[in-house]
Amino acid sequence: MTISAPSGIISDDLLCELAQHVGTDQLLSSQDELLVYECDGYVVEKNVPDVVVFPQSAAEIQAVVKSCVRHGVPFVPRGAGTSLAGGCLPVGGGVMISLTRMKQILEINTRDRYAVVQPGLVNLHLTRALAGTGFHYAPDPSSQGACTIGGNVATNSGGPHTLKYGVTVNHVTGVEFVSPTGELVQIGGPCGCGDDLDLPGLFVGSEGTFGIVTKIWVKLTRNPESCRTMLAVFDSTDDTSQAISSIIGAGIVPAALEMMDQGIITALEEAFAFGFPLDAAAVLLIEVDGLDVALDQEAETIITLCKQSGAREVRLSQTEEERALLWKCRKQAFGAIGRLAPSYCTQDGVVPRTKLPQILKFIADVGERCNIRIVNVFHAGDGNLHPILLFDERDREQVRRVMDASDEILEMCIELGGSVTGEHGIGVEKISFMNRLFSEQDLDVMGDVRRVFNPDGICSPGKLLPTAGACGMEHIQREHPGRRAAM
Repeated sequence: MTISAPSGIISDDLLCELAQHVGTDQLLSSQDELLVYECDGYVVEKNVPDVVVFPQSAAEIQAVVKSCVRHGVPFVPRGAGTSLAGGCLPVGGGVMISLTRMKQILEINTRDRYAVVQPGLVNLHLTRALAGTGFHYAPDPSSQGACTIGGNVATNSGGPHTLKYGVTVNHVTGVEFVSPTGELVQIGGPCGCGDDLDLPGLFVGSEGTFGIVTKIWVKLTRNPESCRTMLAVFDSTDDTSQAISSIIGAGIVPAALEMMDQGIITALEEAFAFGFPLDAAAVLLIEVDGLDVALDQEAETIITLCKQSGAREVRLSQTEEERALLWKCRKQAFGAIGRLAPSYCTQDGVVPRTKLPQILKFIADVGERCNIRIVNVFHAGDGNLHPILLFDERDREQVRRVMDASDEILEMCIELGGSVTGEHGIGVEKISFMNRLFSEQDLDVMGDVRRVFNPDGICSPGKLLPTAGACGMEHIQREHPGRRAAM
């Protein structure tokens, strides 16, 4: 492979060092190859890295990081690129460290109920490896077939089964990572930390700003004895929201409680021909699991509550094939959106469950006012919304309207007592909202914690905290004049 001349902030010396660390066959530096890495699933903001490296070991990552530190060049980790908030955007350029070749399952220990995996392992591949063991890894993001566990750790991903089983942080007991200064550090392990400080809990959700993950210890959850999966069809979103409140209010905690509106239903029906009623305003996908002896009664109660709330029909899957198809439709909902528009922007707000009717009406009003089509699919049980704004990124006016509509929706989530993210993270997209969510003192403390891990600010600069990227890039420019500023 021929290494192209370095661009931007990468010197010839650094490029040669990187090639020595990982090999020329694990390095990209030509502009046409780098273009693939200009953004993640958040397509509104783009920036091309100067170099992409593909390490295959913690030692290689250490060597790459130490070279970047020595040359004062920023670096950012990347998993599968399924982030929806610009989490792996190379702000300011620099070196992108792709972890996709570190994808091994290092250990599965069902006796002690844990597994050890590398960060580039696709989430679904661990599920498949556990088939037949009686255990599973509970976090199951909708992008499960593509996203990596390292990326899930970065953003504290959730998924449809979050309501009962919790998000990624509830299933990670240990992390090994290369610090932003190049040291190999382990926090926790199979049994956690064993002291008063939950350092893995602190690390999960840090969006790549505390270091680059090289190994993860995850909890394994015993498979439920049985489950019941239902699809409830509604003629109004208000009735759907009422059903959600009624189910939770009855003391039932479903394994999953997912809502999809008419726009998503139409796209899914075109893609999979499942038999969704195209005139329905919304559907609820509901699953309960546990001891088989209790599930029939629980399912009957849910069906009754849905019908009392206005459901015109509730379907109970009769076979594993029917259940699998229902979940296929839900997990591939975002892929089906490609039938509706060339581009889309997915938001990730959170509101109290009782505020769902209010926020859904507001989203509809925003879409009409901004002339943007918005469809909805979300984790209704815990109020985690995913309004999907459809547009064409080639039209700058449409992009502007999408950003305005997104800001309005997230502002309303805050006003209703919620948050601007449930699982996608802050990334670069939502930094401006951090000052609205947290006090100046809160943000100062967060910045102090980050500096403990990332003192020079060159690991994932411009992410998560309002001042983190600026501080990091100011340091780079002070120590290395002429370097490019952050976006």
